[in-house]
Amino acid sequence: MTEPLDNSHAFGHAVMRARRARGLKPEDVALATGIGVRVLSEIERGRRTVLLDQALRVAQAVGLRVGADDVDG
Repeated sequence: MTEPLDNSHAFGHAVMRARRARGLKPEDVALATGIGVRVLSEIERGRRTVLLDQALRVAQAVGLRVGADDVDG
């Protein structure tokens, strides 16, 4: 299912849902991505201060594919 991820809260919610659906604990994702559990928590809560690189690694680790569509066509 594709859903628009038009803000950090939507992205974080999608990450959390995907992590839980796969039965992963925050520690599992943190270890797999090389980021701290605190940073993962910030991503899942939609904090805007996380780095895009970190957020994309987390998305990949929980099985989310992130892409960009040209909304104008």
